[in-house]
Amino acid sequence: MSAPRARPRKELRSGRRRRSHRCWDHVYAAPLWPMHGANLGTLLRTCDAVGACLAVPRLPWVPEALARGNTLRKPTCVHWTGEQLAWLRRQRERGARVLAVELTDEAERLADLQAARQPTIAVLGHERDGVPAEALELVDGSVEIPMMGTGLSLNVAVAGSLVLYKLAGLL
Repeated sequence: MSAPRARPRKELRSGRRRRSHRCWDHVYAAPLWPMHGANLGTLLRTCDAVGACLAVPRLPWVPEALARGNTLRKPTCVHWTGEQLAWLRRQRERGARVLAVELTDEAERLADLQAARQPTIAVLGHERDGVPAEALELVDGSVEIPMMGTGLSLNVAVAGSLVLYKLAGLL
């Protein structure tokens, strides 16, 4: 058996987009109650990888965190939400499916989540407190990421990345 061959950068680039997408308006990561700028940078990179958009509130520190986290140094698809609950209501009114990445009684397991067939928003909560109850009233469903360890949840960037890959149909 021969050793695996690492593909050269030129070969990898030939199968990818030539430039950043504008707005595909299909899958969004929405960390609407962010606490750590590093998580936003990681989610921004994942959004680029899967062709998703990032929706964030305009908090004073968020633009700098996104600029610092954009390691690709190319334009990315970022939507500024304004007030979080009003933005979620608008997304539902326009026909988007809104999913909370949260542990709820009715949560769908990540393994069972299907690729998005309509505009879909993956709502990510606060790193410590999760998705607020008033936001859960506005979602169409929730996604649970099963865990075997002692922690109750994953880092927001890790959880969001897993869900985005599933919604994009890449896992």
